[in-house]
Order: sequence, then C-alpha cells, then structure tokens
Amino acid sequence: MLGESEFFSSPPRKAVRFGGTVTEILKKYKQGDTVDYDLLMTQLDDPEIKDAQIINWLQEFRDAVAQLTKDFEHVVSKILKLPWLSRSPVVIEEYLAFLSNLVSAQTVYLRSCLSMLVSSFVPGRIVIQENGVDISDSEDEDENLPRNFEICHRALQTIAKYVPSTPQFLMPILVEKFPFANKSARILVSASRNDIEDAEEAVAEAKNGLSTCAEEGLFDMDEDEGKRKIQLSLPNDEMAHPVAERLDFLMSVLLAYIKDICYDNDELALTRTKELYRDLIVVFDKLVLPTHASCHVQYFMFYICSFKLGLAEAFLEHLWKMMQNPNNPAIIRQAAAGYIGSFLARATYIPVLTVKTCFDLLVPWIHDYIDNQDAGTKAYCDVALHGPFYSACQAVFYIFIFRYKQILDRNLKKGLTYLQNLNFERIVMCQLNPLKVCLPSVVNLFAAITRKFQLAFCYTVIERNNRQIIPVVRSSTGGDLIQICTNPLDSFFPFDPYILKRSKKIFDGIYQVWEDLSLQDIQAPQKIMKLETAEDEEDDFLKGESLQNEPIGITPSSFESYMHSPSSVGSPLAEFPLHHF
Repeated sequence: MLGESEFFSSPPRKAVRFGGTVTEILKKYKQGDTVDYDLLMTQLDDPEIKDAQIINWLQEFRDAVAQLTKDFEHVVSKILKLPWLSRSPVVIEEYLAFLSNLVSAQTVYLRSCLSMLVSSFVPGRIVIQENGVDISDSEDEDENLPRNFEICHRALQTIAKYVPSTPQFLMPILVEKFPFANKSARILVSASRNDIEDAEEAVAEAKNGLSTCAEEGLFDMDEDEGKRKIQLSLPNDEMAHPVAERLDFLMSVLLAYIKDICYDNDELALTRTKELYRDLIVVFDKLVLPTHASCHVQYFMFYICSFKLGLAEAFLEHLWKMMQNPNNPAIIRQAAAGYIGSFLARATYIPVLTVKTCFDLLVPWIHDYIDNQDAGTKAYCDVALHGPFYSACQAVFYIFIFRYKQILDRNLKKGLTYLQNLNFERIVMCQLNPLKVCLPSVVNLFAAITRKFQLAFCYTVIERNNRQIIPVVRSSTGGDLIQICTNPLDSFFPFDPYILKRSKKIFDGIYQVWEDLSLQDIQAPQKIMKLETAEDEEDDFLKGESLQNEPIGITPSSFESYMHSPSSVGSPLAEFPLHHF
C-alpha cells in the first residue's frame, strides 16, 4: 500500500489513449474546442477501461485539480462514478489521493464526494436471472463487502483530515442515504424480539427431539439432513435467527467502538466521551426514540451512560425534558417515559439517590396533572387524551417495583416516610384511573407491594376495573375467540432483557435482572389480576387461586409476562457495585 507522501508524487504511467493531457484538454474546452473533452468523457464512461488508464487519468487530474472548478462539474461527476472499489489496490490508492486533492482544492465538491462514499456502504442489488428474467434478489453475502467498507472508512477519515467541516456535511447525507426500513436483511438488519425468541426456542426444541418445530414452520423437516444438522449444531454464542446473528455481531462492533473511543489505557477520556455522547444522543432522538418496540439498538445509550454517573443523569434529564414538554407529540412523550422507567429500573450503576431525585420530578408532575384535570371536563379514563400521563404513572410503578427494596434498605422508617409522601394512594384512586391502562403485570406487583407497606390499596380499583372489562369476540369462523386488550398504551420497556448472546456479555455487572418475589416479599392474598371471559360470573373474579405455596414469577415487562414466563425469569438478583468516577 502506498504511503501518503507517495500519493502526491507518484509518476504518471504510460498508457495508450487518444487526446492530450487533462490540463491541455480543459484549457481547450474553455477556448471552445470540445473535441478532446468529449473524447475524455467517452473514455471515462468506457466499461472496459483498464487499470493503467484509470491510474494515468487520476494522476493527471490531480495535477489539474486547481482547474476543476464548478465549470467542470460534469467531468468530476464522471470520475466519482468510476467503479474504483472493484479495481486493483494501486487504483484504489490513486483514487484516494485524488479525492484528497480534490476536496482540499475545490471544497465545492465535498458533498458530492461524501455522497458517493456513503452510497458505497449500501451493498449493490444482486439479481438472479432465469431464462433472461429477473426472478429474485440474491441474499448471498458479497465477499468484498468488508474490504469495501474499510476502504470507504479510510476515504472518509482522509477527507475529514483535510476538510475539518466534514462531519456537519456528512450527517445529513447519512440520513438521506439510510436504507428504507423494508429493505432486505443483507442491506438493513432488523429482527423483532418475538422472532428471535421463537427461533431460539425452536432450536432448543429441535435438539430435544420435539416435533413442534415443524408445526411452527421454523425448520422444514423435508430439507436434506445435512442442512438440519448444521441448524441444530449452532455454537453456544451463535444466534439461531440469521438476522439476529448479524445484529449481534454489529452490536458487538458498535459497543467495542464506543469503548475504544471513551477509554485510553483503561482511563476514561472524558472529553472524547462527552463528544461521543452528544453524537449518540442526536442519533437516539432521530432514529431510536421514535422506533416502537426496538429491543437492542438502544443499548448503546445504556452502555455509554455506565461510564460515568454524570452521563446517566444527563440522559435522564434529556428524557425528562422530552416527556414533560407538551409541544412534543404524545407518542414521543410516552416513549420518553418508557425509557425513564426502564433505565432507572435496570441500570445497576444508578444509585438510589438518583432514583429518588427522578421520583421527586415524576410524581409531583403526575399530581399536578391530576389537579389540572379534576377541574376540567376530561377527567375520565381515556388513553388518547392522557397517554403521557399514563406512561408516566407506569414508569413510576415500574421503577418502584424494582427499586423499593433499596429505598427501604438503609432506614426502613425513613424510607417509608419518603414513599408515603409520594401519595401513591391519590394516584391510583384518581378519576383518570391509571391502574386500568397500565400493564397488568406491573399493576399486579405494584398493588401487592404497596399493600404490604400500606402505601396504597389498589385491589378495590382493580376489582372494579376487571368487572368493567368488555371482552371482544373476533373470529372469522364464527367461533368464540375472545380477546381482551391488556396493553391499551401499546407500551414497551426498551431495556427489557437483552437476548443477543455475544454482545450480552458486555452488560454483565451493569444490568439488573429480575428476581422472582415470594409470598414473604409481598404477601399478596390472591391472583387479583385474573382476566374474565364472557362465560365468567361476576363473583368468579374473587375466586382466584391462592398463592399460598407458589412464588410470584412475574417479570414486569411489556410482553404480558403474567401470562407466560420470559427467558430471563429465574436469574438470581445480583448486587453489583455502583460506578463512581
């Protein structure tokens, strides 16, 4: 590979061509003689152009770069469209040298160069033909992709070195060129939590010789035996879902990059960390926060915030401002509340003092909202009208479930006094009725724990809400398929358990897993959250099975875990030291 000094001093190579030098051609063009210029354009368009000819042209264009003003935009455009990435290493080095000279001398072409490089990150469309007819896009990986990515990154770094303003031009281009969400997985990695969990479960069942895999269609039992053996013999750290496997790899790379930028010889480089945090928060606001049910990508914020408590507090303050701002769309405010709740519940590096500080912001806001609605005509349960309010309530309930032990741990009397002053009773008894809207798994645990410490008595409200549930019969075949909406907020907790196997290890020690609560913890009298069907009598609700001899195994999550146990249930609750810097 040529060194940078050789970029600018490499001698022109001899090549067979027609027309004069580039300098002469450009000079003639300005004088009105376009014959050689047109010939040059034709040669640059030639798909059979040889490496030696490209190298010769690039070296001459470097010598004439001062003449490549806006008047010659057409010829520069031709050069930027050359298939340089697929050429020999010598062509690539000459091309990078040309880009460096061009943006240094003619910054008017900066955006065009950046746009070309960003476009090169998106793999080209590979078409499979049969009898001359396009039948599908190939999902095969291009073996040159890693090499091309590395070269494009080098090009961006080189341009940024010569043009310091490159980042402010690059970000809009990245947004503009970002592939559409429905593009194939080889272009854009996307996989839902349910799909990933189903694939992992299918592999586990297949290994145990169960037949349910065929019924679910995750493994075609008619495929050849060799392929199935490969699918059933995955390494322990490999994901069964192919897109999840790619996502796991990409998350590992992203998190490693964050660590490399922020740490220098195991010491936190605070200035670089703050700069990266500011860049990541912009990405979070534009792409991650508005994405519903994202389950892994957002963990880059969880990770960088673990480096210093000040970053975590800055992130919480940012979310708080978004949540309480009435000028933001309701869906964004609700998402921000979900992030606050999930972040405070799951991040072990956030001390209880910060948790109480957030309670002191959220709970008064909730009480003020209730005060403002009591005097109005909209003081009734309606998700469309009060979505941010219900999301804030759910965040408070969720944080309380995870953190109440820490609040009460050091001084029970003082902790109880603090929690009593939050006045949960008023929140659950208000006419807006948040217990009817919040996730049943969260409501169930919140009710049991607050009952134990006499902080609130939720069961009367819960019972009334359950009596008012109207089952909806939906069946195209005329049967009695009964569905009840248990998540009217369409809410989710963004820091629910991380399930990508490789990158998950990075969060060991900073992530709070859920610990099953026993009867001794909450002393709940009954399964009060039993859902009724159309055939149930009203009094049947009070005949729920006793919890006398069984633990409460509900992980408060967005996946209705009171109906089935998520994969994280049963993990021991680990006490990890908080991060202090």
